[in-house]
Amino acid sequence: MALNGFKDYFKVLGIKRNATDKEIKNAFRQLARKSHPDLHPHDVEAESKFKEINEAYEILSDQEKKKSYEKYLSYWLNDRNEKYDDFDRKNNYIGFDDFINFDDFLSDLLGRFNEVGQEIYSNISSENKANSLNLDAEFNLQITFVEALNGTKKILLVNDERIEVDIPQGIQTGSKICIKNKGNIQMGKAKRGDLLLKVTVKSHPIWKVKGLDIYADLPISLDELALGANIEVALPQGDTYLLIPSGSLPEQKIKLEGQGIQYLDAKGDLFFTLKLKLPEKWSNEELELLKKLRSVRIDEPRSSWFDQACT
Repeated sequence: MALNGFKDYFKVLGIKRNATDKEIKNAFRQLARKSHPDLHPHDVEAESKFKEINEAYEILSDQEKKKSYEKYLSYWLNDRNEKYDDFDRKNNYIGFDDFINFDDFLSDLLGRFNEVGQEIYSNISSENKANSLNLDAEFNLQITFVEALNGTKKILLVNDERIEVDIPQGIQTGSKICIKNKGNIQMGKAKRGDLLLKVTVKSHPIWKVKGLDIYADLPISLDELALGANIEVALPQGDTYLLIPSGSLPEQKIKLEGQGIQYLDAKGDLFFTLKLKLPEKWSNEELELLKKLRSVRIDEPRSSWFDQACT
C-alpha cells in the first residue's frame, strides 16, 4: 500500500536507520546550516528543505517519537498477511490503519507527544492558539564596566549560529537588546522569533554608576586636604590631573563635568568623594611635625560636641 505524503526522515538527514543520537544531531546541524533561511532569502525550495530538516530532527531526536515513527513504517512497509497483521495489532500497531495518510499520522504523533508540535502541524488549531506560540529567546549577557562605557562587540553562539552583536556605549544593567529573527525556530514552518539580550554590567571596584553619572572614592592625604594639591588621578577614559582646593574636607565631592557616561546625545558627570587616608605607620619626622601642629593648633574640634552632649 502506498503511503500518501510519506517522508523517510533517515534519508532526509542522510543517516542510517541505526544512527546514534550524536550522529542524528550532527547531521541535523550540518544540514540546517546549509539550508538556513538567512543564507537563502526568498528561496522557496531552501525554505521547504529547512522545514523538512527540522521536522526530521524533531522526530528522530526524541526517543518516543522515533519509536512510534519506526513502528508506523514497519507496519505499512512490510508485506502484511492476515496472520502478521493480527499479531502486530495485538502488540504494537493498534490504530495504525487510521493513518493511511502520512500527514495525519505526523499530526497525531507530534500532537500526542508535544503540545508545540500540535500547534505547528494541526490543520484545525485555532488562530489564537497558534499565535500564542512564543519563539523569542532570552539570553543574559554580562559585560564589563569598560565595555559598557565605550561600547563593544560580542560574538554569541545561538542555535549553532555565530551572531555578532553591537553593544552601544552607555548601556546599563537591565537594558535589553532585540535582535530580529535570531531566536528559536518553529519546527516545520521555518519561522523564527527574536533574540532578546538582557544586559548586566559587572560591578567595578572603583567606578560606581548612577544613571549617566560616575562616582568614585578618592584617597587623599591630610596635607593635601589642608594645603591643597594638583594630583594625578585615573579616569575611565585615561589619566588626568585634579586640583584639590586648600581647606578641603573629608567626604567633600569634586565634580568633573562631562566625564560621565555618554548615551546617545546625553552625557553625565564624574564625582570624586574625598576620603582621608592616614598612613598605617607614621615616620619620626611626621610625628614631630604633628606634635608641632598640636602645639600651635587654635581649633578645638570638640567644643560644639561638648555643648550638645551636656544639654
